[in-house]
Amino acid sequence: MSIDTMELDTAEKIAAIPIDEIDVSRPSLFQQDTIGLFFDRLRKEKPVHYCRESHVGPFWSITKFDDIMAVDTNHKVFSSEAKLGGIAIQDMHSVEGALELEMFIAMDPPKHDQQRKAVTPAVAPSNLLLLEPTIRERACQILDDLPIGEEFDWVDKVSIELTTMTLATLFDFPWEERRKLTRWSDVTTAAPETGIVASYEARREELIECAMYFKGLWDQRVNEPPRNDLISIMAHSPVTKDMPFLEFLGNLLLLIVGGNDTTRNSISGGVLALNQNPDEYRKLNDDRSLIASMVPEIIRWQTPLTHMRRTALQDWEIGGKQIKKGDKVVMWYLSGNRDETVIDQADRFIIDRKNPRHHLSFGYGIHRCMGNRLAELQLRIIWEEIHKRFAKVEVTGEPERLYSTLVRGITKLPVRLHAR
Repeated sequence: MSIDTMELDTAEKIAAIPIDEIDVSRPSLFQQDTIGLFFDRLRKEKPVHYCRESHVGPFWSITKFDDIMAVDTNHKVFSSEAKLGGIAIQDMHSVEGALELEMFIAMDPPKHDQQRKAVTPAVAPSNLLLLEPTIRERACQILDDLPIGEEFDWVDKVSIELTTMTLATLFDFPWEERRKLTRWSDVTTAAPETGIVASYEARREELIECAMYFKGLWDQRVNEPPRNDLISIMAHSPVTKDMPFLEFLGNLLLLIVGGNDTTRNSISGGVLALNQNPDEYRKLNDDRSLIASMVPEIIRWQTPLTHMRRTALQDWEIGGKQIKKGDKVVMWYLSGNRDETVIDQADRFIIDRKNPRHHLSFGYGIHRCMGNRLAELQLRIIWEEIHKRFAKVEVTGEPERLYSTLVRGITKLPVRLHAR
């Protein structure tokens, strides 16, 4: 059976499912990369969709761009509070034995605003200007050490390495142990089904280990003059210096995942997208200046965080549907980024797209990703340096994808480099 026939067969099976029985909360749909077919159907037939039964309980799916914006920018009606379930489709504190973490992304104002403001200086434009030469130097080092003409895993050798180096710099983390950050990022969003952790108890133990490691760094920084790294900033800010232990850990994990998972999967996703769209790769080779518009297009196309969730604080209407107080409302950014009523040819990867930053991957409103410019900076630098060295980063096999409804992750990507 050809790939086209397999895709047609899958589409026909999805089309046969009664619309009210569709459940897009199954991680296998994301790992198999068939989720787009489900979202396409929901956008066309029932863009505000209620799933009555799933492993995460009943929930609303918001699948169109404008409806997602309406929810994301209305924090007075749609709450991010951890005690109400938090920001992911799986309730934050629903797993038995889970650490009841608190983090500013899972808070409403005013506490959210105070804590976010405290750490924002680390990714302010002035600090990014200081970081850029360091990121470029490391990108060059990574790329210059790669083998030409031999197959290797792009995720491990490039995507993880660059983002982990940058994250270690932001935290002023011990350099030789920086891969701990990668591990803790993976563990934070992992369930036992992923194979990353053996059990929720094992996950809990690793996260406590992470907290104790960072407590050691905190205790050092709090007794030193303030610096620009994230630990020093939190240790000296009046808003964050007296955080309870689980709030301290929650905010650390938020910064680790936000700085690691999203950028690394966009670096991998960009290589895959260019290989799947050879005409766009030719455009890039012919015109280096297209990197500027390609970077946000990669981030739209990959949508490294597939969704954010809110809880309704009152009855509210969205897209003609009545949301009830207490309902779980899931904004599927991945679907909104394929909404052709708002984004022209949304199902195509186009590196010279007009207005390429018009996408949902960073969210909107008070919770818009604070590290969005840092993510774009890393992607721009790595592609500028790739362009100088290689005629092509050729994907030589099928990518392996993460078993997750939250992180749209590529865990392995076999490639071969072609020199210029």
